[in-house]
Amino acid sequence: MSASSGEITDDEKGKAHGRTLRTLITYLWPPGRTDLKARVVIAMAFLVAAKVVTVYVPFLLKDAVDILAGERAVAIVVPVALLLAYGVGRVAMQAFGELRDAVFAKVGQHAIRTVALETFRHLHALSLRFHLERQTGGLSRAIERGTKGIEFLLRFSLFNVLPTVLEIGFVCIILLVRYDVAFAAITLVTVVAYIAFTLLITDWRIKYRRSMNRADSDANTKAIDSLLNYETVKYFGNEAHEARRFDKAIAAYEKAAVNSQTSLAALNIGQGVIIAFGQVSVLYLAARGIVDGSLTIGDFFLVNAFLMQLYMPLNFLGFVYREIKQSLVDMEKMFDLLAIGEEISDPPEAGPLAAGPGEVRFEHVSFGYESRRPILKDISFVVPAGAKVAIVGPSGAGKSTISRILFRFYDVQDGRVTIDGQDIRDVTQQSVRAAVGIVPQDTVLFNDTIRYNIRYGRPAADDAAVAEAARMAHIEGFIESLPDGFETMVGERGLKLSGGEKQRVAIARTILKDPRILLLDEATSALDSATEREIQANLLEVSRNRTTLVIAHRLSTVVDADEILVLDAGRIVERGRHDALLALDGQYAAMWRRQQQAADIQKQLREYRETFGVAPPLEQGVNNPADGD
Repeated sequence: MSASSGEITDDEKGKAHGRTLRTLITYLWPPGRTDLKARVVIAMAFLVAAKVVTVYVPFLLKDAVDILAGERAVAIVVPVALLLAYGVGRVAMQAFGELRDAVFAKVGQHAIRTVALETFRHLHALSLRFHLERQTGGLSRAIERGTKGIEFLLRFSLFNVLPTVLEIGFVCIILLVRYDVAFAAITLVTVVAYIAFTLLITDWRIKYRRSMNRADSDANTKAIDSLLNYETVKYFGNEAHEARRFDKAIAAYEKAAVNSQTSLAALNIGQGVIIAFGQVSVLYLAARGIVDGSLTIGDFFLVNAFLMQLYMPLNFLGFVYREIKQSLVDMEKMFDLLAIGEEISDPPEAGPLAAGPGEVRFEHVSFGYESRRPILKDISFVVPAGAKVAIVGPSGAGKSTISRILFRFYDVQDGRVTIDGQDIRDVTQQSVRAAVGIVPQDTVLFNDTIRYNIRYGRPAADDAAVAEAARMAHIEGFIESLPDGFETMVGERGLKLSGGEKQRVAIARTILKDPRILLLDEATSALDSATEREIQANLLEVSRNRTTLVIAHRLSTVVDADEILVLDAGRIVERGRHDALLALDGQYAAMWRRQQQAADIQKQLREYRETFGVAPPLEQGVNNPADGD
C-alpha cells in the first residue's frame, strides 16, 4: 500500500524500526557509565566463547567415535579422556552462556529502568490537555508493553539471533576449510531457505494471530460488560441475548484459532522438509566420503552434530521473528510518548517565584482550549494579599479554567497572570505550584494510608507535623477512632472514606503544604448541608491570613468575600460585595433567589418528614432550582 492511502509502507516500517533500535542502543551504551559498557564487552566475549566451545565440542565426539572404530587396545583408554573432555565442553557451553546472561543482566535491567523512569517523568511533564485526552488503560499498557519489548528484544536478538548467526558462520567456515565446498554450500543454502520460508510464512500467519487477538478482546469485553451489568440483564430477561453475543465473539476466535493452528502445521511441515533435505544431503556426502576413504565415521557424526546444533535454535525462529517485530512496535509506541513535546515549559532563564505576600492579578486574560471556542474573554481582577475573592457563575462560564491557569496547567493566549508582580510564565512551574494550595471539589486520594495522603502536601514532613495538620483540619479525632489510626488504608481514590472525611484529609494536606495562596474550587458543593457547614468552618480557619480565591457553586459560602466576581460566558458581568450585588438586583441576585428558594423547599421537605415520618407524595418530582448554576 502506498503512503497516500493511509497505510504505512514496509520501507517506512523499516525506518521506524531502525530509529527504535538506534534509540535503544543509547540506553545499552549510556554515556558516562564505563561500568555498564565494560559489562557489554564482557558479555559479548562470553557469547563468542560459548559459540567457539559449541562448534569445538563435536570434534571431541568425532575423535572418540574414530578411536572406538579402531583397535580395541587403544579404545579402552583414550575415549574416556575424550568423553570427559566432551562433558567439560558441554558444561563450558552452558557456563559461558549463564555468565553472559549474568554479566549483561545489569545492563539490560538498567536500560529498562531508565526508559521506564524517563517515560514516567515525561508523562508527568506533559500538559493537562494531554492527560484529559488520553486513555489511562492504553497509556499504561503502552509503557508495560514497551518495557517488556525491550527485555524480549535484548534477550532474543542478542542471545538467540546473534549467537545463531555466529554459529552458522563458524560451521560454514569449518565445513569449507575441513571438508568440501559442497558441505558448506548445502548447509548455507539449507539455512537460508529455512529462514526465508519461516519469515515468509510467519508474515502470512500474522493476520490469523491478529484476528485471534481482536476476537479475544471482543469476547472479553462483551463478557465483562455483561457481567458488570448483571442486574440490567436480569431486569430485561436478556440472558439468552447476552449468550448469543458472547457466542458470536468466541466463534470468531474459534475460526481464527483453527486457521492459526492449521497454518502453524504447514509452517512446521515445511521447516521439517527443508531440514531433512539439508541433513540427508550432507550425510549422503559424508557417507560417500567414508566409502571412498576420504572421511571417517567420526566425520559422519561430526557433520550431523553440526547440523543438529544449527537447527535447534532455528526451530524457534518463527516465534522469535514474530515477537521481535511486535517488540519493535511496542517499543516504538513507548518512544513515541517520549517524542511528544511539552505544551507548557519553563523558559531557559526561568528562576523560582520570589517570596512575597501573595497578591494575584489577572490582567486582560483571554483563553480558549481551542482557537474556535474561547472560554475566558478579557478577564481582569486582583486578589490583594490576605484578601478573599470569590468567583461565581453558571456551569461552563469558565470558573474552573481560572484555577487551571493559575496553576499554569495552560498558558493564556492574551494578557498575563502575576503573583506578587511576577508573570507566572517567567518563573518555574514548580515554584508557582508550590505557592498555591488547592482544596478541590472532587478530592482524589492515593490508595495508601491516611498519613501518606496528608504528608503528600509536604513529603519531607515528620509525623508530628502531619498530626498537627490533621488537628487543624479537625480530623484527628476521627483518625484516632480508627483501629489503625494514621496507618488506615483509604482505598482506591479514597473510596473507604466519606465525602466529608476526604475533604478534611485534603484540607490537612493543604495545611501541611502551607501555601501563601489558597484556591478553593467548589470545595463543598458535593457535600450535604450539615457536612458542608462543618467543612466551611474548617476552610474559614485555614484561609485566615492567606490570599484566598474561591470558586463557588453555593452562594451562601461566599457572602463574607471581600469581592465577588460574577462570571458568565467567559466575561465578568458583575463584581462587588454580597450586599451590593443583591442591591444591584442583577444576575447575582437572581442566582441568590433561586438558591434560597431551593433551600426553603428542602427545609419544608425535612420538616414534613420529621412531622409525619414519611416522605411527601411529590418529593420525587421536586428538583433543585439551583441545579446548573
